[in-house]
Amino acid sequence: MDINNDISRVLFTEEDLKAVCKRLGEQITKDYQGKDLLVVGVLKGSFMFIADLIREIKVPCAVDFMAVSSYGSGSKSSGVVQIIKDLGDPIEGKDILLIEDILDSGRTLSYIVSTLKTRNPGSVKICALFNKPDRREADIDLDYEGMLVPNEFIVGYGLDYNQNYRGLPYIGVLKPEIYGGKD
Repeated sequence: MDINNDISRVLFTEEDLKAVCKRLGEQITKDYQGKDLLVVGVLKGSFMFIADLIREIKVPCAVDFMAVSSYGSGSKSSGVVQIIKDLGDPIEGKDILLIEDILDSGRTLSYIVSTLKTRNPGSVKICALFNKPDRREADIDLDYEGMLVPNEFIVGYGLDYNQNYRGLPYIGVLKPEIYGGKD
């Protein structure tokens, strides 16, 4: 089985992704000079992006992760967000940069941001590799946006369908017959 055959087209290449990480890293470096930066990755989808992004951030930063779920094995959010892995240390007074693979409906990120704000951080900002505004249901905006994506089911570079395709080094559009044709 060749998972590349499940992709209808490549949307962003490895080079495109590297260029976005460099651009975002430069902006984050500029904005966080002299701050107590804690980069918080939202697992599992952000793991490849965060690894490449923090190599481009040229200010000291700590890294932690949260794991949340609202999808299960489907292609559409259930709307119920569950924290599976929480942060390891207190965040009071820290400048939090929440890193997400994709801002889709916004419900998960909205939940995470409101949860983190109850812990009295110095600030909370959001960086997402991809923004899919056509699917937005929650009132949430990005502080750092990688790329806009169409309302199609994308996989690769950490993004999955049913825990598969995360290892693809590019972003591809998954053929509808793979996930049942409903986005």
